[in-house]
Amino acid sequence: MPLRPLTTEVPQLEPSAPSSPRLQVRPVSFAEACAFIDTHHRHHQRPRGHKCSIGLTDPTGALVAVAIVGRPVARHLDDGLTLEVTRLATLGVPNSCSRLYSAAWKAGRAIGYHRMITYTQDGEHGASLRASGWHKVRDLRARPGWSSATRPRPDRGTDNIARTLWQTDSTTAQP
Repeated sequence: MPLRPLTTEVPQLEPSAPSSPRLQVRPVSFAEACAFIDTHHRHHQRPRGHKCSIGLTDPTGALVAVAIVGRPVARHLDDGLTLEVTRLATLGVPNSCSRLYSAAWKAGRAIGYHRMITYTQDGEHGASLRASGWHKVRDLRARPGWSSATRPRPDRGTDNIARTLWQTDSTTAQP
């Protein structure tokens, strides 16, 4: 077999792929979402239940982020028309948080909910929430936890941390 002559030409490279892969929104089961939360959430354990769970997959179909949506944990906010994003976890894929917050609100609004809330812990800036059209409602002081003398509960490592309440609703303009 003859050898090819050496050349000094630089081969032409094909255009590079976008920096952020094309992500697809898809429903995920509660069990699948909880398994992802158990592995990838920074500071919370899985929630007790949900209304729906939403995932993002990369072009290979691998799950890269999940959001779990349920009834508001604070009973005074549970008016039957409000949902809460109780957990959101990602593998750090750019824009995945804002995609999930937007998808969760789009789904909730489509079936008649008027408001969706979530919380961030002190030190979390909320850029993904703002990018998704959510607004800050108020800062909440740190509380000692959910345990009381009449109803003791274990410390889950999230007590005594200030939080911020965020909201989007049917009157908020979406990006």
